Amino acid sequence: MLNKFFAPIHPDGWKFVVGAVLLAIILFLLWEPLGWIGLLGAAWVAYFFRDPWRTTPVREGLIVAPADGLVVSIGTAPPPPELEMGSEPMTRIGIFLNVFDVHVNRVPASGRITHVRYRKGKFLNASFDKASEDNERMAIRMTTDLGRDIAFVQIAGLVARRIVCNLQEGDRVVAGQRFGLIRFGSRTDVYLPPEWPPLVIVGQRMIGGETVIADARAQEPPRQGIEH
Repeated sequence: MLNKFFAPIHPDGWKFVVGAVLLAIILFLLWEPLGWIGLLGAAWVAYFFRDPWRTTPVREGLIVAPADGLVVSIGTAPPPPELEMGSEPMTRIGIFLNVFDVHVNRVPASGRITHVRYRKGKFLNASFDKASEDNERMAIRMTTDLGRDIAFVQIAGLVARRIVCNLQEGDRVVAGQRFGLIRFGSRTDVYLPPEWPPLVIVGQRMIGGETVIADARAQEPPRQGIEH
């Protein structure tokens, strides 16, 4: 029950938390008001690297959000060329993570990892679609349990300068499994077969590892949204 209220810190974040606490101690020694500011900064660093438990819907054909954040685009685009998936457009769902979102990334479906490719690039605002092509990224291709290939991509943002990915080619993964994170603001794209309809809309907030973003078995027109 406590894990619903107290999220653990991702292992990659501990060195940042410890560094922030040490800085706060030094600031306290220099001038107490600065120390309190440093302590607030350390608390925010711990909050940024939180890694909450999630409950993942599991059924063959379901695709779950690989990250928390806001759906900023749904359209068609060729997958990253380094994944060797051809040039035919696929459905691309783009999720933007601001600095207050959970930044732990999760695998969108069960299957086997076939390609993991890193590419250097720019650090444009990740909320823009141009970031999908130009920014630094880690692209992953996987064969799902349905036998179809999908891709998901970690994309650095305006502030992000470090992509962490723990996947290796040949890994067997399950939907919702943690696989890495992007530090301090970023974007995550998912590329799906065009006949798999998205079940989300632009402007909708995602919960990584929980929100179902597509269903290979669904047959429905694109969804519409209403702001309240």
